[in-house]
Amino acid sequence: MRLVCISDTHNQHDKVDLPEGDVLIHAGDWTGTGTQKQVISFIRWFASQPHKHKILIAGNHEVTLDLPFYQTHWHNFHPKSALPSGYIKSYVLREEGIHYLEDTEVVIDGVKFYGSPHQPSFGCWAFGVDRGLPIRSVWSDIPDDTDVLITHGPPYGYGDMLDIGERVGCKDLLEEITTRVKPKVHIYGHIHEGYGTYDLEGIKLINSAVCDHNYLMNNKPIVYSLTE
Repeated sequence: MRLVCISDTHNQHDKVDLPEGDVLIHAGDWTGTGTQKQVISFIRWFASQPHKHKILIAGNHEVTLDLPFYQTHWHNFHPKSALPSGYIKSYVLREEGIHYLEDTEVVIDGVKFYGSPHQPSFGCWAFGVDRGLPIRSVWSDIPDDTDVLITHGPPYGYGDMLDIGERVGCKDLLEEITTRVKPKVHIYGHIHEGYGTYDLEGIKLINSAVCDHNYLMNNKPIVYSLTE
């Protein structure tokens, strides 16, 4: 099974040159602030790709998809008026040919994929969860038999270093994947500077952010062949 991994396209999806593969995976931040126009543009593009299976999670920039968050903080992103977030999310959910995962799973040809948009809180952005017990409770829901884990944010120490030299990955996520879940592959993005592949105790870690830290499309999709 050939996985084509991207994330952090930030409204520049039409500039991505996608290689062939069986499963196209986007690990979040496909828009700027989740407006109706941005979401529809991306979803139409994503759905039109030739890959047999397409898996999508949201990121912190998809603010309209985090309904409780948007209800409280909409004015930070769309000061003139709140957008119809419920309708926007329903558009994503009803698109045929796309598996949208939000702390949920899908099994494709015997391979279990699990996706979560959450990341440790920073500033005022969607799907943020406080470090410690709150974020641990999110990761505890990842099934033990997950083969491919997709999160928006990285685990601590692997593709999580900002250009200022600070690591911002999640230590609780790192512990969960190394001590319990042990997926074959963990795909994420969020930290553009961390783009690349890493190896950890037999787990392939992939930071698939195609935008660099200046939001320029300088990184290529990462292809990984998943074997039994």
